[in-house]
Amino acid sequence: MPIKEKGKRNVSAHCGGDVMAYTQAYAAYRETGVKTASQGKLIVMLYEEALRRLDSALSLYGKEDKIEAASIEKFHNNLVKTQEILTELMVSLDMERGGEIAQNLMALYSFFNRELMDISMSHDRKKLLSITTFMQELYTSWNAALSNTMAAENTPRAAAVDING
Repeated sequence: MPIKEKGKRNVSAHCGGDVMAYTQAYAAYRETGVKTASQGKLIVMLYEEALRRLDSALSLYGKEDKIEAASIEKFHNNLVKTQEILTELMVSLDMERGGEIAQNLMALYSFFNRELMDISMSHDRKKLLSITTFMQELYTSWNAALSNTMAAENTPRAAAVDING
């Protein structure tokens, strides 16, 4: 239990239940969002999480583009989570129907995975920035495609006219 100073309320003890309830409600909300999302939305969500993890890894670089010893595990964990997301994106590809686009995405995801393995050991910030930029460009493309698809699905269609009378 946190120590409280004389005359001050123990805020963390007082709000603990509220914070936990909020955290659980938010987790349930996110889970529902994932379970009810379209395939396109799921792909966009995977990209968003991958970019969040890559940004988190980039934020751990200190002076002279070095990772502090205390941050190495967190850096590694962010890269591993990004690799898991890339693997999920690879599994989601329909190689038969996707044709050349699916083959190109598979090659890109494989390349990103190999680079992230190397970055995990070398801590090469320039390589990580490059992968992050590529992922951002792919995210932008997927997000635009999703927006266009949703707009097309929501466009009202003219009522059919019965020409038979």
